[in-house]
Amino acid sequence: MTSTHAFWLAGRQVTGEDTFDVTSPWDARPVGTVSVPTDAQVEEAVAAAYAVRDEFAATPAHVRAAALDHVSRRLAERTEDIARLISAENGKPIKWARGEVGRAVSVFRFAAEEARRFNSGEAQRLDTDLGGQGRLALTRRFPKGAVLGIAPFNFPLNLCAHKIAPAIAAGVPIILKPAPATPLSGLIIGDLLAETDGLPAGSWSILPVANDKMAALVQDERLPVISFTGSEKVGYAIMDSVPRKHCTLELGGNGAAVVLGDYASDADLDWAATRIATFSNYQGGQSCISVQRVIADATVYDRLLPRIVAAVEAQVTGDPADDKTDVGPLVSEAAAERVEAWVKEAVEAGATLLTGGDRDGASYAPTVLTDVPADTTISCEEVFGPVLTVQKVNGEAEAFAAVNASKYGLQAGVFTHDLQLAFRAHRALEVGGVVIGDVPSYRADQMPYGGVKQSGVGREGVKFAMDDYTYERVLVLTGLAL
Repeated sequence: MTSTHAFWLAGRQVTGEDTFDVTSPWDARPVGTVSVPTDAQVEEAVAAAYAVRDEFAATPAHVRAAALDHVSRRLAERTEDIARLISAENGKPIKWARGEVGRAVSVFRFAAEEARRFNSGEAQRLDTDLGGQGRLALTRRFPKGAVLGIAPFNFPLNLCAHKIAPAIAAGVPIILKPAPATPLSGLIIGDLLAETDGLPAGSWSILPVANDKMAALVQDERLPVISFTGSEKVGYAIMDSVPRKHCTLELGGNGAAVVLGDYASDADLDWAATRIATFSNYQGGQSCISVQRVIADATVYDRLLPRIVAAVEAQVTGDPADDKTDVGPLVSEAAAERVEAWVKEAVEAGATLLTGGDRDGASYAPTVLTDVPADTTISCEEVFGPVLTVQKVNGEAEAFAAVNASKYGLQAGVFTHDLQLAFRAHRALEVGGVVIGDVPSYRADQMPYGGVKQSGVGREGVKFAMDDYTYERVLVLTGLAL
């Protein structure tokens, strides 16, 4: 028997008329039952967010910072039970779920720090021209309006944190919609925010609205900012439907790890293979920056490939609740069936399957492919599963061209010891982030994170999201003795 989880409407816990069940992708056991807001309740949340705009923007920084600090501390205190919940509803191995909670702790801490220093203003003398004599410009940032934050299933706590923490830090009202497959982790943020004092009613709501009910929320003019993390198809459909709104879209990629010729010692190749194997599979491959493509220089390819295969085969698959498990199930059996179909298509087109390729319900075995034709789906799209392709190239220029031969541009990893080459990679690679000496899967939650091309627009990362939620407004003071 599972309990029914209420949702958060303008800072208070309420229930709707309908519910839906959340089940584990590992064994289909019930995890929880979630109440669904009615249309009237959604309208109440939007109206409250719109009405509180000025009051929230004027809330003292220490009040917002204290609330964020509280959430950070409480997440840390409840790490184990929240990690168990993430693992249950998402299928993520418990060790990775604990890491996700740790990251969310940092996100709220970073947001508290930013709340204290954000919007102090920048002064600029204007008497550099004759017409500006006695004038000073003070530039500060102000909210663009209430935010609609839409979070995905793959990091059900931390990506909710990346929506709501910057909004509170900047004094921007937010309505957060967690993913229908994994709403429970996002609702916990509401539990912790409700323990705080000083945030005005209406400044935040967490609504598990069904995907097919989202059109009205997306179109609502009282929510002029949309922050979306999810699929390319849905993200651009949202942007196209609201051309006058400010949209931040984080839409994924097919991350490349480049191993260049100078990265050639046994220790180098062992490190690269271990990192590649780990981070092509660490969320069942369900990470926007998981390693999907390995691009190896011909001088190291023959020594690297067997190391990758061995490291992938060493990944422990199984029950996500087991501390020893590295790779759990995908979010659903349908997701695993899609990955299975893409691998089958590649093999039938001439790709070589070196390991994996087997599906068991929602679980898909860690898989390595070589000789994958460039026009197959798995070469062109984001697989979002535990599948890795490996290709051989000749030299730096060909390697960088292979990275860029993608419609996506989120992050890339480059294994090299050459500092000059690292800067050339930074210049040449058409991605939002270049990671030297490691896989593209590294992300620090305070850094700007996002992509180019079909990987989206705008940046996450606490300070950078706060910039996205606000705009510059200049104050000109006249008649000063500067």
